[in-house]
Amino acid sequence: MIAGAGTRAPAVCAALAAAFALAVSVTASADYVHVVRPGETLASIAQVYYGDPRREGVIVAENGLTTQGGAAIVVGLRLVVPWVGHHVVSEGETWSQLAERFYGDSRRAFLLIEANDGSAGDQPDVGAELVVPYPLRHVAGQNETLRRVAQIYYGADTGPNVRDLRRFNNMRSIRLSRGQVVLVPMKDLVLSEEGRRIIAEGTGEPVHGGAMRELQQRIEQRLPDLREHVRRGQYAEAVSLGNRLLGAGQLTGNQIVTIQRELGTAYVALDRSDMAVTAFRAALERQPDLELDVARTSPTVLEAFREAKQARIRRAAPPDAGVADGAATD
Repeated sequence: MIAGAGTRAPAVCAALAAAFALAVSVTASADYVHVVRPGETLASIAQVYYGDPRREGVIVAENGLTTQGGAAIVVGLRLVVPWVGHHVVSEGETWSQLAERFYGDSRRAFLLIEANDGSAGDQPDVGAELVVPYPLRHVAGQNETLRRVAQIYYGADTGPNVRDLRRFNNMRSIRLSRGQVVLVPMKDLVLSEEGRRIIAEGTGEPVHGGAMRELQQRIEQRLPDLREHVRRGQYAEAVSLGNRLLGAGQLTGNQIVTIQRELGTAYVALDRSDMAVTAFRAALERQPDLELDVARTSPTVLEAFREAKQARIRRAAPPDAGVADGAATD
């Protein structure tokens, strides 16, 4: 959390303080304290940090305020400005573990999966930069429902939005009691360039997160082109594109496997079996259980792949694996 984070405006009402005690413990993605200056309004502050004055509702909710509609606020008031966080997946991490870490409940893993276009049947890709939606705290007013909350923060009270709110908050009904706290996951609460600059200047630290994710998304969009080059027999083009993508750096584990696998096939077709073996070995390092479709893969490609597997096995074998009964091998 950035220095200064966690300080709430003195205007926080007693009902909100009580609601905080009832809320589950969550790890805030990121936040920063802004001190109100003369002439500023909630809308103008939202414009600065989010590039959208309509985001003033986020600042209102996060700080327990009731003033809305762009009205002036008190000079010197300290306002917390939150935004989404990011996390780079490490080896062995699961969706459930990450949900427990960031939201205090493994059952909230579905939100991370949806926000990152993942699959419940697969664990997060090692090396992928995930977006971690910010769990904004909303305190219900009189006669409010989850549909109303969805309308306020998502701009639509659609079934999926309401369903996600119910599931994230473990609620059976969409009806809310006055003062009841609702955690509203904000998937797209990103800072504007101006907001990033102000926070970097105020803290002396750049705002990290997001750039790697954008790069990985661009790489993902080019993978179909790489596969198509190989499918059409455009092997030189495939090699050129594949190496450019690898050169971008910060790829996910699955992206590296995909690119190296396609490069292996292209190198075989270009009579560079040595480079094909190297490419397949790189893929196997990331995914040891990788297999090729025997029915759809040429014998020469399969041979290079088998050689890569054998080379990897030899490399992993202990130095004395070939020594038996004191007899040295070649």
